[in-house]
Amino acid sequence: MGEREAETQHGDAVLPRPRRATSPCEPGVCCVLVRGPGGGSAFHAFLPADMSPADGLASFPAHAWEKVLSKVKKAVVFVDEPCSEILHWSAGGAARLLEAGARNVKRFSSFEAGAEDEPKAVFVVSTLLKGRTADVIKDIISLSRFQYCVVFTAVPHSLHLGSGSGSGSAGSAESEGSPVFERFEEKLCEWMGDMNYTAEVAHAPLAFARLSPQLLLTPAFADLFPLLESDLQSVNEKRPEKRRFLSVADVDAAALPGQLQVKMKAFASALDALLEFSGVREESFAVGPMSRLLAAELASHPQAKNRRKAAQNKASVVFIDRTLDLTGAVGHHGDNLVEKILSVLPPLPGHVTDVQVDMWELTHLRRTSEVQGVLAPGCLAQNQSATARLLWEAMLVAKQKEAVMEVRRQLVEAASKENLPIKMSLGRVTAEQLSSYVQLFRGRWGAVESHCGVLQLGLATAHTLRHPALTHWDACLAFERLLLQALGDSGLPDVLKQLLPLAKSSASGTGVDPGSGDLSVDELLVLLVYVYSLAQETKSRSHDEDQVEKAEAELIGALTLLLTQQTTLSPLLQDITGVSSLEELTMERAHTALERVFETLRGIGRAREHLKQLHSVYSAGDGAHQATYRPFLKQVLEEIFNPNRPECPDIEHTSGGLTDLLKTGFSMFMKVNRPHPSDHPLLFLVLVGGVTPSELRLIREVVSSHKAGTQVLVVSTRLLRPADVPHLLFNTNRLSPDIGV
Repeated sequence: MGEREAETQHGDAVLPRPRRATSPCEPGVCCVLVRGPGGGSAFHAFLPADMSPADGLASFPAHAWEKVLSKVKKAVVFVDEPCSEILHWSAGGAARLLEAGARNVKRFSSFEAGAEDEPKAVFVVSTLLKGRTADVIKDIISLSRFQYCVVFTAVPHSLHLGSGSGSGSAGSAESEGSPVFERFEEKLCEWMGDMNYTAEVAHAPLAFARLSPQLLLTPAFADLFPLLESDLQSVNEKRPEKRRFLSVADVDAAALPGQLQVKMKAFASALDALLEFSGVREESFAVGPMSRLLAAELASHPQAKNRRKAAQNKASVVFIDRTLDLTGAVGHHGDNLVEKILSVLPPLPGHVTDVQVDMWELTHLRRTSEVQGVLAPGCLAQNQSATARLLWEAMLVAKQKEAVMEVRRQLVEAASKENLPIKMSLGRVTAEQLSSYVQLFRGRWGAVESHCGVLQLGLATAHTLRHPALTHWDACLAFERLLLQALGDSGLPDVLKQLLPLAKSSASGTGVDPGSGDLSVDELLVLLVYVYSLAQETKSRSHDEDQVEKAEAELIGALTLLLTQQTTLSPLLQDITGVSSLEELTMERAHTALERVFETLRGIGRAREHLKQLHSVYSAGDGAHQATYRPFLKQVLEEIFNPNRPECPDIEHTSGGLTDLLKTGFSMFMKVNRPHPSDHPLLFLVLVGGVTPSELRLIREVVSSHKAGTQVLVVSTRLLRPADVPHLLFNTNRLSPDIGV
């Protein structure tokens, strides 16, 4: 039964739309004052004729929502958090759903339900339609009076077929219909209470959040992270002794737990949908063990063969493991405004990337407990205004000084357009100066609405520049510079001893005074990741293991004492220790948790051991020069864009079929031009585990310096801030990610 017919049967009275929030952002859902691109037609599987492959990459996230938008008319829409974040960045937020005819937009939660006069529901989820996800859908339907339900899942049907065993390779079954989706449709009717009611289940490739034309993130895969040595024990547990893996580089996909296999296949499926829309046939390359497995999944994807035959364009896809360079991920050396905004402002509820921007300065409200929570926060995602969007994109890749000056310039222009009495000032940009410009708009609601995006970004900048936590940022940067030199001069044992006073002098409680120089336990863990990610390349190699173990034992003891003296436990410490309250945290439990942390840290330093050429990110100093950090990503890009086209053994070409295998074989006996990442005008960099804003600028600078005619488009699992890395290393179950089951 079609939607129009179903709506006629189930009543088509047009109800008043839900009241929209009057502030720029609605936490937990999306910006509601943002207007997305027009449209409402069904999702097109192929790139429009007048669009380049690069444009296709940028427009795909919004196009992926067209299929959903065509079904939301007169429906209450329930959206899970990853899909909500994608909608927030890519398609105009909740306002886009309301403009398409939705009556209401709600969280995907067992505590939500439709109203008595809402007979139609649309569910948008990023997970398998099994287990917990199915239970939530059932709970919502049971509390409502729906007669028409539509479910969209970002996981393709083929993975639903194989998710029980983790194989997920039953692509041939696609030609025989969608039995899993059909059975779920029957369940929906059963839960609605009448098998004659209407139910539809479909796949929509809702995987990518568009942060800029050159950057796509995958919120549903934010915790997908390359494996470490500490994961080997779990992988080897069920394997015969003679068949156990000796290193992470040896692990094959079939040996991984079913949940991780499903996650990896879903990631490959999302990339395949992106390439299909862009009309691209890819040559894949991998740097790192997890990247090699993901590249193999993309090569063997059931629908990829037909896509490659029909593709009109070619591109190189280079997968890179984040674990090959954690120094850049946790370092505070990036001169970038967005990195600091993401680090010091509170996260937007339910979102991985965006933050809350306090909008009080645009109102006449007084800060009292009675009005706390009345005003919804602003955010960084800007879809309504082209000016605000361009400002955000500039902030994302510019150096801090340039970004702050651009923010000031845009605020001055906005005030001038509204004929506001602005006082021009040159020289250094201050937080107070930016706030004074924003406050000119106070009470002028027409002007606020016209320049809402620029005002949000201006306030985010002002609040960050005056935030007391920036003192800690500068302190961490100073410590990192000292540790970088110390590693070259004395090695790991002595560096760990230098960290001991920091652990002992830190004020008790994670409530370390933000303005003081004392570091919290979380920040000390970030410094330890920085040290261990470099340790294997320094003089540490010449030191006796006993000295390292002794220094580690002393530091574990000091951190254990510090941990038990906390007045509150941060979310990271709660996850690491497995307790939610200080009463549960014993000395023994804290010590055991920290021993696990150090086991993981030891594996970080050996992450590059299997590499033949790109095995170092550390350049030792001498009498004339200081020791320096050499970004791994920059080294990879220098190899790719080297005009001599050298063959780097660490950038491994992953065979996509018999032809590639034959080329590889013949190259042993005769000269054969093997594929190279610079062969094509379009390069996808797929960074598994996250990318930092500073690295986005680095990519732009390397491409520009080589005057390469290549467009580089970045796909990553998340936009990293230093504090994210301990979370990904120490309290994420890398082997059993959440797939909604």
